Amino acid sequence: MNPLVIGVAGGSGSGKTTVARRILERVGAEHIAYLPHDAYYKDLSHLPPEERRTFNFDHPDSLDTYLLLEHLAQLRAGQAVEIPVYDFATYTRQAETQHIAPAPIVLVEGILIFAEPALRDALDVRLFVDTDADLRFIRRLRRDVYERGRTVDSIIEQYLRTVRPMHLEFVEPSKRYADVIIPQGGYNEVAIEMVASRIRSLLVSNT
Repeated sequence: MNPLVIGVAGGSGSGKTTVARRILERVGAEHIAYLPHDAYYKDLSHLPPEERRTFNFDHPDSLDTYLLLEHLAQLRAGQAVEIPVYDFATYTRQAETQHIAPAPIVLVEGILIFAEPALRDALDVRLFVDTDADLRFIRRLRRDVYERGRTVDSIIEQYLRTVRPMHLEFVEPSKRYADVIIPQGGYNEVAIEMVASRIRSLLVSNT
């Protein structure tokens, strides 16, 4: 069976990862091959630490989308893939990889997946998680402080220097390519259940 490829996009801190996890929980992780675009950040081990910290991680060029497209093609062909494991504390790829088996549903999640034409065209269904900018910034601030060990000042500086400008240039305009827009992020239980119910019905009809 040719898998259904679903993309979940949205700004940083919008709740798109939460939406993806809710779909995994409701549909069943055993039915889904989950590919976070964040795993495909380019390795920066060749750069000194200071340059790594000032790198623009919110531009499409920061991601190895070509590799992600290769992996999507392999999963469509029924082949397993080994996706990168990225260390956000050191901005480098780890030696180990994560094994992803083929599945009836492929779920791709990331801020820029609709901004890249080739990747956008590889998606059968496109969901955009839409959340107010102030809530997105607060969520990003909490995540980067508690999960990635960054300072508040560095987070604010990065937000003003790259996150906000790149959101306005790439992420927000890509919303027009969405098939479904989910407001309120992971808290929109009604929208998430509607999407999950539709995926479950597709799974049943294809078995």
